[in-house]
Amino acid sequence: MMLGFMHHQYSMMIDSWFKCVCFLQYWYDGDETGDLPVDFSIVWDGDFFIDKPSTMKALLYKCEAQRDSCGLCLKASTAFECGWCLDNKKCLLKQHCQTPEQNWMHPGRHNVRCSHPRITMIRPLTGPKEGGTRVTIEGENLGLQVREIAHVQVAGVRCNPVPSEYISAERIVCDMAEALLPHSPGGPVELCIGVCSAEYRTQSSQTYSFVTPSFNRVRPEKGPVSGGTRLTISGRHLDAGSTVTVFIAQEECLFVKRTKRDIVCVTPSSLSGSGPASIKLLIDKAEVTSSDTRYIYTEDPTISSIEPSWSIVNGSTLITVTGTNLLTIQEPKVRAKYGGIETTNASVCTVVNDSVMTCLAPGIIYTKHQAPESGLHPDEYGFILDHVAALLVLNGTPFTYYPNPTFETLGNSGILEVKPGSPIILKGKNLIPPAPGNTRLNYSVMIGETPCLLTVSESQLLCDSPDLTGEQRVLTHFSISAFLLQIVVGGLEYFPGTLHIYSDSTLTLPAIIGIGAGGGVLLIAIIAVLIAYKRKTRDADRTLKRLQLQMDNLESRVALECKEAFAELQTDIQELTNDMDGVKIPFLEYRTYTMRVMFPGIEEHPVLKELDVSSPANVEKALRLFSQLLHNKMFLLTFIHTLEAQRSFSMRDRGNVASLLMAALQGRMEYATMVLKQLLADLIEKNLENRNHPKLLLRRTESVAEKMLTNWFTFLLHRFLKECAGEPLFMLYCAIKQQMEKGPIDSITGEARYSLSEDKLIRQQIDYKQLTLMCIPPEGEAGTEVPVKVLNCDTVTQVKDKLLDAVYKGIPYSQRPQADDMDLEWRQGRLTRIILQDEDVTTKIESDWKRLNTLAHYQVTDGSLVALVQKQVSAYNIANSFTFTRSLSRYESLLRTSSSPDSLRSRAPMITPDQETGTKLWHLVKNHEHADQREGDRGSKMVSEIYLTRLLATKGTLQKFVDDLFETVFSTAHRGSALPLAIKYMFDFLDEQADRRQITDPDVRHTWKSNCLPLRFWVNVIKNPQFVFDIHKSSITDACLSVVAQTFMDSCSTSEHRLGKDSPSNKLLYAKDIPNYKSWVERYYRDISKMPTISDQDMDAYLVEQSRLHGTEFNTLSALSELYFYINKYKEEILTALDRDGYCRKHKLRHKLEQAINLMSGSS
Repeated sequence: MMLGFMHHQYSMMIDSWFKCVCFLQYWYDGDETGDLPVDFSIVWDGDFFIDKPSTMKALLYKCEAQRDSCGLCLKASTAFECGWCLDNKKCLLKQHCQTPEQNWMHPGRHNVRCSHPRITMIRPLTGPKEGGTRVTIEGENLGLQVREIAHVQVAGVRCNPVPSEYISAERIVCDMAEALLPHSPGGPVELCIGVCSAEYRTQSSQTYSFVTPSFNRVRPEKGPVSGGTRLTISGRHLDAGSTVTVFIAQEECLFVKRTKRDIVCVTPSSLSGSGPASIKLLIDKAEVTSSDTRYIYTEDPTISSIEPSWSIVNGSTLITVTGTNLLTIQEPKVRAKYGGIETTNASVCTVVNDSVMTCLAPGIIYTKHQAPESGLHPDEYGFILDHVAALLVLNGTPFTYYPNPTFETLGNSGILEVKPGSPIILKGKNLIPPAPGNTRLNYSVMIGETPCLLTVSESQLLCDSPDLTGEQRVLTHFSISAFLLQIVVGGLEYFPGTLHIYSDSTLTLPAIIGIGAGGGVLLIAIIAVLIAYKRKTRDADRTLKRLQLQMDNLESRVALECKEAFAELQTDIQELTNDMDGVKIPFLEYRTYTMRVMFPGIEEHPVLKELDVSSPANVEKALRLFSQLLHNKMFLLTFIHTLEAQRSFSMRDRGNVASLLMAALQGRMEYATMVLKQLLADLIEKNLENRNHPKLLLRRTESVAEKMLTNWFTFLLHRFLKECAGEPLFMLYCAIKQQMEKGPIDSITGEARYSLSEDKLIRQQIDYKQLTLMCIPPEGEAGTEVPVKVLNCDTVTQVKDKLLDAVYKGIPYSQRPQADDMDLEWRQGRLTRIILQDEDVTTKIESDWKRLNTLAHYQVTDGSLVALVQKQVSAYNIANSFTFTRSLSRYESLLRTSSSPDSLRSRAPMITPDQETGTKLWHLVKNHEHADQREGDRGSKMVSEIYLTRLLATKGTLQKFVDDLFETVFSTAHRGSALPLAIKYMFDFLDEQADRRQITDPDVRHTWKSNCLPLRFWVNVIKNPQFVFDIHKSSITDACLSVVAQTFMDSCSTSEHRLGKDSPSNKLLYAKDIPNYKSWVERYYRDISKMPTISDQDMDAYLVEQSRLHGTEFNTLSALSELYFYINKYKEEILTALDRDGYCRKHKLRHKLEQAINLMSGSS
């Protein structure tokens, strides 16, 4: 600490100058500073201060302060007149040094120079032998001018002083020359001041070493092309030398810091795009490279979606970001800009994998009192991903900020009194933002340190308080969640008030004693009465206890079921989405796809085969003549109309004729389209003449034209299915299949725990546990085991199906082994191998019910080793297989019937008992109507409706996949595919027909289009994905797809559906979604009508190209041969119709047909 003293000095004025008339000494304590400016003032006549500039100071100084060496003393200002006293070895004024003539050194003397230089520090201590290192030498008495430095060597190597960096007496900076020796040893720094005599020479105590820097690792190994990655290069001696420059592919990497083992820099952008880039270090004049260490530039990350695309003004809600190359970013952040103020999220995003990361949304600064309820859109919204500038602003992703939730205080004064266990209502505003989708804010309410269960509505939180007493503060947090059960504390905290939770016991001690005494007397009286009537009331007591127990069990079952349904809804979505990644789509080839639509259920149809070679030549000639007639438009129209006029021409015949005609005309699609348009026009005319409601047009397949229209779309939308709509349809099928198989499925009735269909829902509580089996594939060896998840309640056949699905994942169903051809072998140790079967000698039989064997029956444990082996044929297996097949034969036949394309609902089969043994098979549930059903089962049936909540949980899990399919179908340009020409062409044709008949009702036009495309084509494909893919469709999957197909049809309808508690469950399930889907359909039809009209010439050219591509898929002569059956059956009616038509008579079409008939008759 420095102390100063104030002194008064008397002066006199002479000719406008003040002059001090006496001399005093001024001083200050401490040696912290060598010179000290101090203030002074001039006072006239005792109290009048004369003005002076504020910058005018008096300078006090001490020579010895902060000048403890000769060099520091001599470099002081010459105005101080300080000098170095050799005897005292101090910096003193001349008069304070004894014998100053010999002992006092002053800078004014000629060639004055301080002796005994000393080096206190050198840096750096290592450097490359190539030189160029700038060495800093600090010490004492290092010369007063740079020219005094006579000699500098560092470790024996010349070092050239840098004048601009020299600090007199204190520091010398020099540049190292190259060390010429291949293995130069280290050494100290040597220097001379003036002359190299002993008193002017010095050597450092520290030594300088020559090293060879190297690197062998880079972290991270790759980063975006735009740069900005914080790169760490690791190696040896990386802190050597004085300067370092890092080059990545000839571009400089921005230096951050370095240590002995690491150099950190920020990567530049790549001028040559993605790919590996070399790394080069320049450490002074040394160039360091490594051929084995490279940095890889990857394509910049992209952002494809943000879910949800909203937050609250305060931010801090969880969003899931989907994109590409996200793992290459080290510290991804989200940014928003509103009102000119930019904000970012508080923490770095968490990258889950290369395509998904989770972030906390940034808040925005909103200065007004309350944000509008409709939300705010930020001026800019984007991502800070290193130096990737393209994603700083996402123009195509509208993000919305909704107002922060607010809460009212508890009661009037912030204090609320409640009883233990009573519900607490927290009122507020903006609790559920009006955002699209299913994502909601997730609230966490803490009463003291204890959370409570919540029910959230738009204006209040209902909190089930825990059983506490005393005073607890209510603390409310909230954050966002997408159906995941996770409690996250958000960025806002509210304190609505304090709870006073009191128990009910407020009676005084005398009152309690009195009540106890009275209760005791009453109890004695009751006991006496009970003893008197004990025998009469015993049965009533037992009945009451039994009913009470049943009610308690019932209540527990209802609560457990509701809790499980809610938990499943939250957890299944993420798991199911992850399981869908990377699934390969097994599309059927064009021929198989079209055959399954045209001739469902017929695998080997004649149109796929060549005409019988043994047929006479006249047959082929007759068929070619018949083909010529079919290519005459008037003959073909007359032929179709005549057939439709016959009563014996059934619905099956109409569909068959339509499919055979489209197969025969595959090579001339432009002609088939012309005929189809005429048939549709005739059908519209007939509909109006019969005064049927116009909306009924194309509703059912009652004409050849309607089935031809289905086949026409089938032919022309095949490419659209493969490139666009097929993917979401297959993903929906896979999602349904996987979700159904996560829970128990009854292999007999087809009922399941997870279902969209009420008819196929297990309405009982089934206890089960998930197991993971290690499966050795067929013909596999030890070490090739595949982990497969199964349930302990699965039958052996169900387990085999799941094992085959896992082992042959990605392989079409028709190309892999079937479960019936394989045995399931349970391996225990090296020698024990047990064949598991649905039925064997261990099968349990109770009364007349035989239960199929499950994994639980065999007591298979988690992690067991199993193998799929080719079925071994033995007498025992044949007998069991025969019995089981016979028992299920009726069930399988019913299942095939219910799964036909025309069936929209799957019905559970009735279990038929074995005629010989009289036993009935069952798996998880028995037939409820059977006489020997247990009382417990009847108790389950009483509340079976409670299990309908599982429908809602399953629907929530599958919602994303249903939305994706509907969005793809009802979009004019989705997933990079344009709208197929056939859709626009047919919709324009229907509009044209409506204009001609002056039908202006928009609902009629909407219905025609819905009946034309969604009902005739899409519903058929959704209900039967096996028409498009090489897959197997189970009964439970069929039932769920039926519900989706029904929802699809309801979405295309213009009529309003009034729903009530008695409405079908499948309509109630999607009641809230259908209005949204309807808006998609209306937008879809509206967008199509606005598109440019397709000319007949352009459409014909497209159809000719389709005929060229697929003209040889079917055998035309075989199709004509099948069609001729109807000529032969209705010969007279067709010939008469040809006679009546003037055009046909003019062109002698009857005569030509008779020629064909005679040729066919002659051959027969």
